[in-house]
Amino acid sequence: MCDAPLMLAAEDPWEKHAAWWQEGFSQGADAEYEEQILPLAADLLSGYDRILDIGAGEGQVSRLASTGGSSCVIGIDPSLAQVTKAGERAGGPAYARAEAAYLPFGDAAFDAVVACLVFEHIQEVDASLAEVARVLRPGGRFAFFLNHPLLQAPGSGWIDDQVLDPPEQYWRIGPYLVESLESEEVEKGIFLPFVHRPLGRYVNALAENDLFIRRMYEPAPPEGFLARAVEYREASTIPRLLVLVCERTEVR
Repeated sequence: MCDAPLMLAAEDPWEKHAAWWQEGFSQGADAEYEEQILPLAADLLSGYDRILDIGAGEGQVSRLASTGGSSCVIGIDPSLAQVTKAGERAGGPAYARAEAAYLPFGDAAFDAVVACLVFEHIQEVDASLAEVARVLRPGGRFAFFLNHPLLQAPGSGWIDDQVLDPPEQYWRIGPYLVESLESEEVEKGIFLPFVHRPLGRYVNALAENDLFIRRMYEPAPPEGFLARAVEYREASTIPRLLVLVCERTEVR
């Protein structure tokens, strides 16, 4: 295990609702993580030695990375409750309380960086991607997991219109081109901030920071998710996840 400094960050809704995340999306509780996200992360991080997990939460991706033989895995998160729980669950990584836009690490400190469903909650996207590029060595990998920007724009969703004759089912796309910050009710009484950005916004910011996209994945929802979200099965050809596999190029 390697050492990392503890950084301070202001309390936010993620601090308040940390237990909701820990109970519902880790330790095998969520089918999408178990069947799709974690296997993809394991494959994309395999063979990399020094790994940084941005927005690590309670540490499930960091712990997974540690099982692959890496000598140093660090998870950072602005939530004290998440970092504390990650430390309790142990598993090999070190954890720091820090924000993506202000990473407390030196230049080229990591061989791989992973951000798993976190940038849609980060407002300082340009500064954060610049920090990813700074701490990643040339030739290193950035595994960038996002809720699919096109299909999860505000107001998007599966529509089962029984008023029409005959009835129609289709996926409605919200205001995709409008970059916006929304407070979304993810469960009754639980509101979390989501930043919607068009895909081009991310792609251009990656390019500006010498992060070259080597591969892109848009996997179909896994069977375990469809079994629990019966209403989504009719939209099973609509991906919920987007993964961009980037390489840090040499600085021009």
